[in-house]
Amino acid sequence: MLTGATTAHALAPAQTARPNILLVYADDLGWGDVSINGRKDWPTPTLDRLAREGTVFSRWYTGSPLCAPSRACLLTGKYSIHNGVRNNGSDIPGSEVTLAEALKTLGYSTALCGKWHGGRNPDGGPPTHPLQQGFDTTFGYLTAGQAWEHFPQTLFRGSEKENVKGFSADILADEAIRIIRNQQRDPFFIYLAFIEPHFNIEAPPEDVAALRGKFAEKDPAIPLNATYAAMIVRMDRALGRVLQALDEKGAAKNTIVLFTSDNGATFENGNKGTALFHDSNRPFRGQKRSLEEGGIREPAVMRWPGRIPAGRKSKDVIHMADVMPSMLAAAGATPDPAWKVDGANMLDVWMGKNKGPERTVFWEYNVGPTRMLAAMRGDFKLLDIGGNQFLYNVEDDPGERRHLNAQYPDVNKQLSAELKQWLATEVKR
Repeated sequence: MLTGATTAHALAPAQTARPNILLVYADDLGWGDVSINGRKDWPTPTLDRLAREGTVFSRWYTGSPLCAPSRACLLTGKYSIHNGVRNNGSDIPGSEVTLAEALKTLGYSTALCGKWHGGRNPDGGPPTHPLQQGFDTTFGYLTAGQAWEHFPQTLFRGSEKENVKGFSADILADEAIRIIRNQQRDPFFIYLAFIEPHFNIEAPPEDVAALRGKFAEKDPAIPLNATYAAMIVRMDRALGRVLQALDEKGAAKNTIVLFTSDNGATFENGNKGTALFHDSNRPFRGQKRSLEEGGIREPAVMRWPGRIPAGRKSKDVIHMADVMPSMLAAAGATPDPAWKVDGANMLDVWMGKNKGPERTVFWEYNVGPTRMLAAMRGDFKLLDIGGNQFLYNVEDDPGERRHLNAQYPDVNKQLSAELKQWLATEVKR
């Protein structure tokens, strides 16, 4: 939790007009589930619009292949071994500083609309609430289990339950639109955390009907594959209404819009085989809970008119930990060194002014019987599964089919050594 002595460092001179920030997070959305990455089976026209008006990032990586650690990485700018959130049973510790807290010190109004992955506080004590982590207002889901419900009957406004009706993406979009329309001052930060297409396979009947019969189904009477697609279509449409609200408010020009996902699509039982049928993570191997590309490479598109190039595609390696310091840079500030942020300021990379830095980025997945680790530098990625190491060039071989350990022993050795050094920096809690 932010203290009075721990604030974002202002740059000199500060920007005269700090940008609004709309950070949109999907849930278990596969890299291949959207038309900006080649999907042709269903439309995502809002993302297509953002791609025309902004930049698509083809090598955007989440911080973890699991919901809670991914979100903690996004909001703290720190790896899971440093921020204390390493599994879905943990919550962001109160001692960690979030992007919302940092922006609030810069005069931002801050709002969460959607999923907050509540859990055990690694620092001890009760779970932290988003109102304690820098958000002025919150509306949505406070627990992971509740965030399976795409037709919820109640959501939390702050800590109080509120009766709701409708499809989750519409309800959350309506809240974001209300905030935008009622905004009395700039700048604002809205974290719009959709739950589509996570788990319960549910969508509005009219959207399912529009896609019914387009896909093979195990049981035509229960068109699950059409429903999965309809969830994404409806989420895209809901986001389109939020962008329209920005246009009507006259705020679009000075608003950074980032759309991405927490981790790759899942093939687990709750998904009922739909993401598997649609090959949602194509062309990659792996899924949620895997450090193969299918688990950690995410769809991503960003718009900031006049600042982020329109119609551009970037292959720069972006890690989710970069979002926090980069958004602060856009706001004219830098993270306090005491926060020990892992991410890099990639604002100039986003704006097409520079190439991404030469660096190594890391991941861990330490839930279950086998620990997975990964280190990436440029196009080379070292994947460690229970101590067995595999080296890939993910640009030449995005499907991670060809091990290059023997061909590039020096690269293997370097990344292995860096991975070991990184693990040694783990913060014990």
